[in-house]
Amino acid sequence: MTNHNLKIGLFYGSTTCYTEMAAEKIQDKINQLAGYTCVQIFNIKDVALTQTQAFDTLIFGISTWDFGELQEDWESSWQDIAALDLTNKTVAIFGLGDQLGYAEWFQDAVGMLHDELLVLGCDFVGYWPNQGYDFIASKALIEDKSYFVGLSLDDENQYDLTDSRIDSWCHQLLDEINSK
Repeated sequence: MTNHNLKIGLFYGSTTCYTEMAAEKIQDKINQLAGYTCVQIFNIKDVALTQTQAFDTLIFGISTWDFGELQEDWESSWQDIAALDLTNKTVAIFGLGDQLGYAEWFQDAVGMLHDELLVLGCDFVGYWPNQGYDFIASKALIEDKSYFVGLSLDDENQYDLTDSRIDSWCHQLLDEINSK
């Protein structure tokens, strides 16, 4: 389904292991679809964001905490983002959040990360429709509010949809990457 030169770096931060589990599922699914190991996974708590420079295609995983706050490992590395050279790199983002408990801030960290990366010259893939969610507001919505800027998962309230959303998103990502 993809060329065998594809090399993807997946970088995530995870406090409660849900983002880590989603990252591993994404890695497994893309590797399965590609037919070879093309996704390498990195926890940003253990690896500097400068390691992103080794990849032409990147996936970032982040969760939103409390009232629209960044996950702690991302918060610790936030100032390092501006120094990255992402010119002409293909980037996708996925995130976890709680749409019912924090309905006014659902996936805000995804939107904040997208905005930080947008000025670095990367090419985004993986925008995700906002149907099937119940929230009030999100910084992760595109201008017309029909799509999130990345895959949105809610393991707190919609855990039963996580695997099918990851499956669909990984198919979408490979299609979008291969059409470039």
